[in-house]
Amino acid sequence: MQCKMFIQCLIQANSKLIKKWRMLDNQITDACNEAQDNVKYLYSLEKFCEPLYRCDPTEMGSHIPSLMFAIRMIYSTSRYYNTTERATALLVKV
Repeated sequence: MQCKMFIQCLIQANSKLIKKWRMLDNQITDACNEAQDNVKYLYSLEKFCEPLYRCDPTEMGSHIPSLMFAIRMIYSTSRYYNTTERATALLVKV
């Protein structure tokens, strides 16, 4: 909010810094949106990963397909996890 007010002041003053401030504001907004998206999708994986901690290794096989389906859904619906690099990093961490 304060950033928007500062940008308005720069606009009224015809400052040359307006481009830089708008660019920074856009970068901050994108990073915030990415963080919110990541939190939402990672918390959705929690219910699929939790049984893996409680199960015996022989029982884990029955929980893997639902986890993989959830990761596939994240890959197809997420704005930020829809690249192979990020999906691979997620699979490695899981």
